[in-house]
Order: sequence, then structure tokens, then C-alpha cells
Amino acid sequence: MKLEVEMKSPILAPNETQVRNAIARLKSFGPNSFASLSDVHGNYLQVAGGGITCMLERRDAATGRHFRGFKLEKNSNYPDGTRLVFGAGEIALQSDEWFNHTEIAEVFTAFLGGNELPPFINWRDVSDILSSRSR
Repeated sequence: MKLEVEMKSPILAPNETQVRNAIARLKSFGPNSFASLSDVHGNYLQVAGGGITCMLERRDAATGRHFRGFKLEKNSNYPDGTRLVFGAGEIALQSDEWFNHTEIAEVFTAFLGGNELPPFINWRDVSDILSSRSR
């Protein structure tokens, strides 16, 4: 596994404490606003934002598909189309796509350990949306 955080040196074979600390230190602004955790097969999780304003995505290397995390409940504080602004740009999210850093840490540490991802996370396939933006 490799943990990468914006503007920091990558950590090869991170432990759970390193992953949790990296996620807890992310901010929606400044030089540490996104991170990724990847395995040897090319699968990865990535988070943008920090604190109570995080977005989560994952890539399935076997299929080449890209997914965005969402919850079954909508967040009334962030209506559909609210933009998450972070170091790499900005993304308009749906109201069910907002997470806090504690939830993100749970998903990242499950992935790190090769465990099932937590049941509170659902996945929306955004492969077509992402490929149309890159054209």
C-alpha cells in the first residue's frame, strides 16, 4: 500500500495510525486538502477536503471503473450542486456525497487492512462523467 497526501512525501506500507492521522490533518484549503491510498493492483481510494467537508472516491483497477461514495441520507447543509473547493480544484457534489474525516478514516483503514468497506458507504459509478470531462 502507498499513502499519498498533497505536498507530503509518500508513505510506503503505512500503518493504521499513519492513515488515520493523515486523514485527520486534511483541510479543505491550503496545501493538504487531498490524499489517496493505493494497493499494488492499482485500486485506490482518494479523499478531497477535510474535517466535515470530505468527498470520497475509489477506483477498481480490474474494471477501470471509478466510483464516488455516498450515504443513504442527504445532508441538508449541502444541497445538490454545492461545491467542494480544495487544492486541486473544485467539484460539485450531490447532497448525499458529503462525509466527515472520521467516516473517511474508517473507509481508508478498512481498505488498508483488506477488509470489507463499512456498510454506511455506497458507491455511485462516475466513470462516464469523469471520462467525458477529460475529452
